[in-house]
Amino acid sequence: MANTPSNMLPLGTKAPDFNLPDTISEKQISLKKLKGKNGTVIMFICNHCPFVIHVNKTVVNLANAYAEKGISFIAISSNDVVNYPQDAPDKMKLHAKANNYPFPYLYDENQEVAKAYDAACTPDFYLFNAELHLVYRGQFDDSRPGNNLPVTGKDLKHAIECLLNNTINETTQKPSIGCNIKWKK
Repeated sequence: MANTPSNMLPLGTKAPDFNLPDTISEKQISLKKLKGKNGTVIMFICNHCPFVIHVNKTVVNLANAYAEKGISFIAISSNDVVNYPQDAPDKMKLHAKANNYPFPYLYDENQEVAKAYDAACTPDFYLFNAELHLVYRGQFDDSRPGNNLPVTGKDLKHAIECLLNNTINETTQKPSIGCNIKWKK
């Protein structure tokens, strides 16, 4: 289990566009179609990472809670499935269903989307406003597998609340920590 920190994409960055296959619906879906009325959370995750497994339930709860407030959640896996077959699209679909993902789970086969977002680890969280400008990037909360802190999603939740209430998020944005994205060689 590697402790890889996320890269901190500059705030204000426009969300790179994409059109990726959704492993749940088996349809190509674009960012324009998925973006939320008030904001969009884009998460780089995968099936097997213990850091992702650790936060899965609370991520699902947050996605369900904020859907009615115009915040959409989008999950993307960019891992190399040749060397990590447990992250293959068919397994992603099973994983999404088993975890009751209320959001699409997209597959970034050529890893171009992860590179465009400067994603480094799983989980890696990005919050964009209604115009798709970056307002938050970093950790879900301070909980990690084994550190005995409760999983609350407080950092991401606070950023979403600031966005919805049109207030400046003055909290220090900390990098996420997780498994490195499994890059193709």
